[in-house]
Amino acid sequence: MQLYRFLSDDDTSAFCHKVTAALNKGWALHGSPTYAFDAARGVMRCGQAVVKEVPGDYTPDTKLGEH
Repeated sequence: MQLYRFLSDDDTSAFCHKVTAALNKGWALHGSPTYAFDAARGVMRCGQAVVKEVPGDYTPDTKLGEH
């Protein structure tokens, strides 16, 4: 099955570490990163979609972060 996750965080090194950790667990980048201003909090936010092929069948109970 194909899994999809959208990773997001404030524009700090924490976001880069989150994406790097996903890549090292076998996830692949999907599409371009996003960058937007969170006016409510006054900070820039980053986002990146990632995908991964794993065995099994998808159910709504699938724990995406565990793969």
